[in-house]
Amino acid sequence: MIDKVVPKVSGWRGPRVLAVANQKGGVGKTTTAVNLATAMAACDMKVLIVDLDPQGNASTGLGIPRTARDWDSYAVLTGAASMAEATEESTVPNLWIVPSSAHLSGAEIELVSVDEREYRLREAMVRHLQSEGAKYDYILIDCPPSLGLLTLNAFVAADAVLVPLQCEFYALEGLSMLLRTVERVRKAFNPGLDIQGVVLTMFDVRNNLSEQVAADVREHLGEKVYRTVIPRNVRVSEAPSHGLPVLVYDMRCAGSKAYIHLASEVIKRERGLAA
Repeated sequence: MIDKVVPKVSGWRGPRVLAVANQKGGVGKTTTAVNLATAMAACDMKVLIVDLDPQGNASTGLGIPRTARDWDSYAVLTGAASMAEATEESTVPNLWIVPSSAHLSGAEIELVSVDEREYRLREAMVRHLQSEGAKYDYILIDCPPSLGLLTLNAFVAADAVLVPLQCEFYALEGLSMLLRTVERVRKAFNPGLDIQGVVLTMFDVRNNLSEQVAADVREHLGEKVYRTVIPRNVRVSEAPSHGLPVLVYDMRCAGSKAYIHLASEVIKRERGLAA
């Protein structure tokens, strides 16, 4: 079915596509997507963020006003616009975004009766990369905090899933549900899908619980967990209100340094997979 919907092109290799996902809200998912993409762009990589969350926080965090989103990911999924038409340049060099809007919240209902609805994003993305000549090194998909049709579209389009995981009591319980979903998508729609890594977020060095959760996650998932942890940091929380990634808002704060280290670790892991 995948070959029918998205034809393979001999010798063609597109960018790596990473879905940034966690079905639990408030875990630093969008913050991670925006700042990881910014750090990658600072490494002279061309990066596209696809904002697939109806809240549109990734778009706001990159300074795209809601009134300026003529076309968005909703239009891409429904076929009203191509991905090229919906893509906007951010203020960060080498970083582009397909913004989101509140219209996306109705997409799951509208697409229920559409044939091969799970492939809408992948189909649009491949058209963008092959027919429209787009050149990116990475595409990061910011998923909504749920495991519905929008996240399914992201998983079908992605090469791997990057999971931000808050250092709190129920972290492992939610993670096991996400891992089961990835496994089901792998079997049914996208056999190449894998977990790229798990990043621990909102880590508080003053809190013994953070240390315990980190130890538990590393015990269960081993090398899949990044060494870099993202600390709780006021500057990280402030940056989106200024329409800026924290790396632009305050490059010297602890949060910025952590995301720079995370980008380095992600890139090294990607190069190891390609070797």
